[in-house]
Amino acid sequence: MSNQYVERGLSAPVNVTWEVTYACNLACVHCLSDSGARRNGELTTEECRKVIDAMAANKVFQFSIGGGEPFVRSDFMDLMDYAHEKGIVTCISTNGTMIDDEIARRLAHNLVYIQVSLDGARPQSNDAIRGRGSFRKALRGLECLKKRDIEVSINTVLTRLSILELDALADLAASLGAKFRVSRFRPSGRGKRSWGHLNVSRKQMLSFSDWLSDHMSVSTGDSFFSVTHEDRKSLGLNMCGACKLTCCVSPLGEVYPCAFLQENEFLAGKLPEEAFAPVWMNSPVFQSFRELEIRSCESCDRFELCHGGCPAIAYHTQKRLGLPDPGCLANCVSPKMPLSGVA
Repeated sequence: MSNQYVERGLSAPVNVTWEVTYACNLACVHCLSDSGARRNGELTTEECRKVIDAMAANKVFQFSIGGGEPFVRSDFMDLMDYAHEKGIVTCISTNGTMIDDEIARRLAHNLVYIQVSLDGARPQSNDAIRGRGSFRKALRGLECLKKRDIEVSINTVLTRLSILELDALADLAASLGAKFRVSRFRPSGRGKRSWGHLNVSRKQMLSFSDWLSDHMSVSTGDSFFSVTHEDRKSLGLNMCGACKLTCCVSPLGEVYPCAFLQENEFLAGKLPEEAFAPVWMNSPVFQSFRELEIRSCESCDRFELCHGGCPAIAYHTQKRLGLPDPGCLANCVSPKMPLSGVA
């Protein structure tokens, strides 16, 4: 990657989240993109190839592929082959239900990482979120990946239901030779409607923070930098990477700061009609994110650990940027409840 910097960011993202379709064979109640049916205007195969060409030309290191369900696209495996030919590493987020021996065989020939989503360690708990029969089908897909020695993570969204089964989910992942990853629930897409009854309470968030410190091998990406203890500081980002290290491309080719801010006011450009480099470097939307400061957090003892937390959650819950993440530890703790071991 080039060493040239733009204001508070790189000249190209290290990672691009690319949601390749809205189509999905499941209807998870917390879906970040409200996926289900394919929508008019989704990028064609040729347009997708142009997006890949643009990212390769800008030396983007990795695609984080999502949807919808990527494997619904009949051309998806060919697109992944094309991305790999261009030297781009891929991390595919999937519900796992469409993975069979043939798909696993093709995946095994490339540098690819797979995240299979489960929201419970049992059919009853998982299927309440992801739909009847989804647990059994996902496990079948995981077994196919295991046979091919493909690097796999089981990914769980933290909710009031899944928090009760974190230990069981970690054990399930270990039994399948997979890593375990916990992602943060954000009120975007269909999650806007389920936020009220699925989002964890403040007490549960504090409990989860302690649980993370006892499970150092569990990964979170940058999902929980606002609730991590000092002992996990070295394991990932300690601030939002949107428009600095990463961005999102929608199934329609629209470019946004992140997957959880696919709102009209954050639209920065459209691919492949527009060249990607000027969008990344000069978009007013992206420039505003690079200059975003959560001034009310700067006096907090935890500021160097989270820098104000997740802008997407602040936006969706408080209707504007520049406000503290309501789920950070400082906000979770009452005056009578000390931060117990937290910097």
